[in-house]
Amino acid sequence: MADGGSAAGADDVTLDPWGSASVDDYRKLFEQFGIEAFDDVLPQVPNPHYLMRRGVVFGHRDYGPIADAMANDDPFAVLSGWMPTGDPHIGHKLMIEEIVYHQQQGGDAYALVADLEANSARGLSWAEIDRHTEEYLLSLLALGFDPEEGEIYRQSGNERLQNLAFELGAEANFSEMQALYGFDGETNISHMQSVVTQMADILYPQLDEPKPTVIPVGPDQDPHMRFARDLADRTRYFGVTEAYASFEADPAERVLIRAAYDAIDDDDIRCEDAADYLREHHADEAGTSVLPKLDNAGKEPIRPRVRFLDRNATDEAFEALIDAIDGEKRVFEGHVDTFDLDADAAEELAREVELGHGGYGFIAPSSIYNRFMTGLTGGKMSSSIPASHISLLDDPEDGYDKVKSATTGGRTSAKEQRELGGKADECPVYELYTYLLAGEDDEFATEVYEECVGGERLCGGCKEQAAELMAEFLEDHQEKREEMRPVLEELDIDIESPWRR
Repeated sequence: MADGGSAAGADDVTLDPWGSASVDDYRKLFEQFGIEAFDDVLPQVPNPHYLMRRGVVFGHRDYGPIADAMANDDPFAVLSGWMPTGDPHIGHKLMIEEIVYHQQQGGDAYALVADLEANSARGLSWAEIDRHTEEYLLSLLALGFDPEEGEIYRQSGNERLQNLAFELGAEANFSEMQALYGFDGETNISHMQSVVTQMADILYPQLDEPKPTVIPVGPDQDPHMRFARDLADRTRYFGVTEAYASFEADPAERVLIRAAYDAIDDDDIRCEDAADYLREHHADEAGTSVLPKLDNAGKEPIRPRVRFLDRNATDEAFEALIDAIDGEKRVFEGHVDTFDLDADAAEELAREVELGHGGYGFIAPSSIYNRFMTGLTGGKMSSSIPASHISLLDDPEDGYDKVKSATTGGRTSAKEQRELGGKADECPVYELYTYLLAGEDDEFATEVYEECVGGERLCGGCKEQAAELMAEFLEDHQEKREEMRPVLEELDIDIESPWRR
């Protein structure tokens, strides 16, 4: 597929950053792609946002370092952006709120306009892109982004970003883009370049200083996150792993060696002893990979150590690392083993040496994932179906009418509703309360839910209340947008792209 996506079986989920994505079973994302449930990390988050508390933020990749940074007042960053292909809508509001939330928790905040992607992947003219860019930035500011404490940029006008994208492109190849996005011989080169630019966007907050960075996105953007995490790791000068002997072992092999080491009660355990143990107790798991390595090492002692792997280091950086390691160490071609440092101290030392010798020292970026909103008319929310979504530019009366006309999770009659209760979990109107209309008031959101499923709340009154709240929100938001026009004019960002002809 030229516009992205990847092949999937009937029971699989396809995550296409440029398609019309939907997810019927979010659990499949945990199983298929390794996204983790946000509920597992929620207790670690100080002052969690209401979207986190209510499960709208349903998943994450490696959010723990962000939660720790917030709790300990350590440096961290947040970045997300918007492809200017249409008017900003309530889905964009969720992403903006998550940027603002992390900024208010002390994070360095970055908001970007993915205009190169809009031009290359969607074919929009620069005149269209510029118009949508202005509308997006006004809503960004109206929803609380502090431009004095954060950075706003357009891809097309950021030279540092484009330079980083060029460097990252040297680490990427077509075969992995093909596997991640379904690119083929019909995919234009600019589209592929825009992907590398997005990788640079994700790592951009770390250009001046490596720090945990979170990217709020929809689950359809997860291919970008996996690719960016791989590239962050690939650009590092040194890898840090555990090791037990002089030879290289992959993670699965290290697990087996560790099992043998822990099981054999001997201070002088040798590689041949571990091989004998694994043949007896883990024959199926050990297979043919780790046993020959242990046999070849013979009587070499097994000693736990931390290993620095030379990935992209210059000769000077590798020598500097050797000199910087205190205590007992062993130097080999391509790696150094240390017996007196733990893994955390080794990671810190590796990054310190890398930064001192011209490297970036990137920390793998984290991500959080929002549930997709249901369209007001049922099915997917689509920008091409105006009645299915609320634009932040909608006239308040139009917003009111859209909500009043929305599909609900109600029963076929008021009598049945009172007897059986409504189906709030299937109701687009209840989603509006959860995602937007209840704001920070969890008690109100819970009250709406319980009254619905308990049969006390009927759909007519519920929609009327939601429609009034929506009209109030739109009126208030649009007033704030107008207040932000002079602020936007003073910012160092070109509304008209230099690429416009």
